[in-house]
Amino acid sequence: MSLSIATGFERSFGVLRRLHVTPLGQRRLIGAKIAGVLVTELLQIAVLTVVALALQWHPHGGGVGAADTVALLILGSAGCAGIGLLLAGSLRAEVNLAASNGLYLVLLLLSGIVLPVTSLPSVVQKLVVGLPPGAMADGLHRVLGQGIAPSGADWLSLAIWAVLAPLLAARTFRFD
Repeated sequence: MSLSIATGFERSFGVLRRLHVTPLGQRRLIGAKIAGVLVTELLQIAVLTVVALALQWHPHGGGVGAADTVALLILGSAGCAGIGLLLAGSLRAEVNLAASNGLYLVLLLLSGIVLPVTSLPSVVQKLVVGLPPGAMADGLHRVLGQGIAPSGADWLSLAIWAVLAPLLAARTFRFD
């Protein structure tokens, strides 16, 4: 959500208005911001992997799930970044700040990271897997915790969000 907040304030302060007169355009700006998030995340994965190996931690199932883990994180991050840019490109900076933080807390609580999904009502449990943080948490729990492949629902949900959220953000994004 920091991407959403930073971009919202860049828009509010007129920084993005200056970029609008360059050949960058909306779609390339959205793509560049999402790519920046993904590169940062890949660097974090590399550092965490080194630390985990130094501490002799190994995921269940060995290294089989490494590709699944990276793919889950990339798809989930692209979806979340798209949602953040959708908010940043359409709301005033102050409203975006509140909405992004509120959305972050709700998604954090519902994703299964803070509270187990099994403790939620069954209707909410089904909804959670349809949201990027819930599908990402479920997939990572399967790969790293149980040593099994992510479910098809996890992949489908993350793929849909990774494509649709950035496209919707690019379609509705305003530079000023």
